[in-house]
Amino acid sequence: MTEMREVRNRLNDEQYMRMALDLAVKGRGWVSPNPVVGAVIVRDDGRVIAEGWHERYGGLHAERNALKNCMEPPTGATMYVTLEPCCHHGRQPPCTDAILESGIRCVVVGSGDPNPLVAGKGIRILREHGVEVTEGVLKDECDAVNEIFFHYIQTGTPYVVMKYAMTLDGKIAAYTGRSRWITGEEARAHVHALRGNLFGIMAGVGTVLADDPLLTCRLPGTRNPVRIICDTNLRTPLDSKIAATAAEVPTIIATASQDREAICRYEEKGCRILQIPKADTGSIDLKELMRKLGSEKIDSILLEGGGTLNWSALESGIVNRVMAYVSPKLFGGRDAKTPVEGQGVTAPPSAFHLKNTTVTRLGEDYLIEGTLDQGTNEEV
Repeated sequence: MTEMREVRNRLNDEQYMRMALDLAVKGRGWVSPNPVVGAVIVRDDGRVIAEGWHERYGGLHAERNALKNCMEPPTGATMYVTLEPCCHHGRQPPCTDAILESGIRCVVVGSGDPNPLVAGKGIRILREHGVEVTEGVLKDECDAVNEIFFHYIQTGTPYVVMKYAMTLDGKIAAYTGRSRWITGEEARAHVHALRGNLFGIMAGVGTVLADDPLLTCRLPGTRNPVRIICDTNLRTPLDSKIAATAAEVPTIIATASQDREAICRYEEKGCRILQIPKADTGSIDLKELMRKLGSEKIDSILLEGGGTLNWSALESGIVNRVMAYVSPKLFGGRDAKTPVEGQGVTAPPSAFHLKNTTVTRLGEDYLIEGTLDQGTNEEV
């Protein structure tokens, strides 16, 4: 039996884990603030007898979904799961219990779970009950699909993706202020999919005043993100698209205003008001905002701010990832807006630096993205 397991390790573990990964990502946008997880159950002869993934927040976890979908009893089979099975009671009972009750003989795990309620305990429980466990299969890929969850569970604050579209000469609008459209349809569809995958979308009041955006996801079968408007002095027009649709799309306005009469007008429209103190810059304290949003189980935010908010977000250290959609166009214009404004850094060595960068072609446009290297910015 050990020899058979070793042969299967070499030939098939990665294949089945990739199947589980393909299932896991189907939960994106629906399971937050939980992780995305996929599971596949396989017989020793290579037959897949069940698949499952975590489909909705509060619903069955991937392991229990796979067991529910079994085409035959899973006794003696192997389960491939992208994340360590949970061993605690939350909205669902422990998956370790379901695995042990099923008679599964082997469990192959991609990522360990950093949640302190799990953190190796799930694997230990399985082994203590005689289940053979193999760890770390396609670990990097399994870690990558839960980058948001890992950040949120370890910090309690949302994972922030700063996104913008710009021309090849670094402009986000013409000098007249007009910005529609910088990128083509394929890039814009990509952005809408991104909106559907992240829990919240954040913009500054300047963007609301300039563009009157809706900030929704317009792709079928997706959910709208929670809209978060950073509005220090409550300048969002009550007849803006944001305020007018607040009863239909969850909308939070983060403000330092104490004007109760003004606040009530927004609340009557359906907006939630979060009162946030000012930072030394005179704008709302973005770190405090992230702490409050995290406490409300908002695990991820797409930052679609203008240059002022983007600089404030970088300066405050809340940005985790940058996604720049670059169009092969040139706008020119000394006063045309750029994606990051503010004071800026003092010299090139102080620049914010991205690591693990990738370039993706989207029609005629290019997406350049990477994670922010928090250790390279020496001063601002």
